Amino acid sequence: MTSPQSSKSRQCERSHCGPPRHVAIIMDGNNRWARARGMAGVRGHRAGVDAVRAVIRRAAERGIETLTLFAFSSENWKRPAGEVNALMELFLMALKREVKKLHEHDIRLSVIGAREGFSASIQRYIARAEHLTRDNRGLHLVIAANYGGRWDIAQAARRLAERIETGELQASDIDEHAIGREMTLADEPPVDLCIRTSGEQRLSNFLLWQLAYAELHFSPLLWPDFDGDALDQAIDDFCQRQRRFGMTDEQVEAQGA
Repeated sequence: MTSPQSSKSRQCERSHCGPPRHVAIIMDGNNRWARARGMAGVRGHRAGVDAVRAVIRRAAERGIETLTLFAFSSENWKRPAGEVNALMELFLMALKREVKKLHEHDIRLSVIGAREGFSASIQRYIARAEHLTRDNRGLHLVIAANYGGRWDIAQAARRLAERIETGELQASDIDEHAIGREMTLADEPPVDLCIRTSGEQRLSNFLLWQLAYAELHFSPLLWPDFDGDALDQAIDDFCQRQRRFGMTDEQVEAQGA
């Protein structure tokens, strides 16, 4: 009997483009999900953890190489102190409880962002999680935490400027490839598909450099309601698109012939 995953894979192979290697998700709508049920916002964030588990599981089943989740933006510090504290507790709890399960399933975990903004305890558990899973060869799960796309670009520019100061580079050496090599996720496949939940249609300072040619999928579902089937729908939508990368339809079709 054919599995749903193998059937989905064949559908992608027959479509305009192959299945995505790298999927990035802006997980949005936890607070609205909780408010709609008369709950405190933190209940929505807790429910969102279940959605994270479901999406990781389906991404691994679908053979996605890299899954990047936007967990906490550099702007999220502006939220009420009680909510921020609850989010930090959830993050620490996930690092303590979930990493062993990821390791058992051969999933590698990385965290991108300005981790010095977190408590010493969170930084310590991030380092432990990355060390434990560093040799795993399955799905690469990337958590963007205290991350901003503008921060990412600024960090890359700073590193290049430092190399110019030491004489290692000349200003004429700086081009988009040089910048790209300094960005986070430089060693990962380009982002093919970016999903945002909750019906919002903006990037919110997420992977601004890396999303230059990504396909965008906006789901009306609030994040706690987003599951493996919803991820399948987003991938199916992606697989029906023709990715031209500046070329004409005829040129793309000729390449695939």
